[in-house]
Amino acid sequence: MTTVLNRAARWHRPLMLFVAAMAALTVVAAVGVLADPRVLTGVPIWLKPLKFAISFVLYGTTLAWMLTLLPRRSRTAEWAATVIVAMSVVEMAIIVTQVLRGTTSHYNGTTPLNGALFSAMGAAIMVLFLAQLVIGIVALLRPMADRVAGHAVRLGLGLSLLGMLVAIPMVTRTPDSAAEGISGAHSVGVADGGPGLPLVGWSTTGGDLRIGHFVGLHALQALPLLAMLLNRFLGDRLDERTRARLLLVAGAAYGAATLLLTWQALRGQPLLRPDALTVAVGVALLAATATATDAVLARGQRRADVVVVA
Repeated sequence: MTTVLNRAARWHRPLMLFVAAMAALTVVAAVGVLADPRVLTGVPIWLKPLKFAISFVLYGTTLAWMLTLLPRRSRTAEWAATVIVAMSVVEMAIIVTQVLRGTTSHYNGTTPLNGALFSAMGAAIMVLFLAQLVIGIVALLRPMADRVAGHAVRLGLGLSLLGMLVAIPMVTRTPDSAAEGISGAHSVGVADGGPGLPLVGWSTTGGDLRIGHFVGLHALQALPLLAMLLNRFLGDRLDERTRARLLLVAGAAYGAATLLLTWQALRGQPLLRPDALTVAVGVALLAATATATDAVLARGQRRADVVVVA
């Protein structure tokens, strides 16, 4: 374990310093959740910085690890990663500042200062998006020795960008029930701050755009993890091309699921109470994924049979 941590400490230095800072903030925010009685939009006021800090720990660590997989060092990708760190610091600094001020950070234009801070957050996210896009392009132009891992990295980067894009409706829509100066919401059909699922807080009475956003963002971890599992447990049974194609099928299904969850939320449906149309589309997606997976496995088996005969 110590060896792994020492190796990780030598990854992209700005990213790993940021990860360490977010790990410390996770502890501070967790204490705040327990010790600070203030509630904002129906949840403990420190819950937002806690969730964002944990997310940034995962994001920064994964991104730093991905940079080590490039076949040769890329200064362009490293500079882009440093820009991501800077923009993430801006994001977290504003979130924590607004918690200390006792007000919301997102969608808040109730005063000139609140509006300026929210605009700064929006600008920071746009720059972060472009910087990650640069890293994705570098990964696309530099084929990796492990084809399965290469697909996982590129798809993970791309689908996490999709996860950022599906959050746009949160900013562009303003519910009729919103207070003056509030421009945006993550809930659809109900007011923000209502009943929600434990821990994540996703609405149980209306649609919630955070679900597709969350799923899309974490493609960055999910697809590399799948690649590791494919290589670890099926490496001696399936050839690399077949494993790579299975990863592509999983990536396509993951992206479709992100869009499906966002579409469900936009139609005002709670995650656990989809209507018949949403269920039908979900079943069709599962069937298409199973069919594609079966076709990839069958093709891989035929190729293996040919090799054996030859």
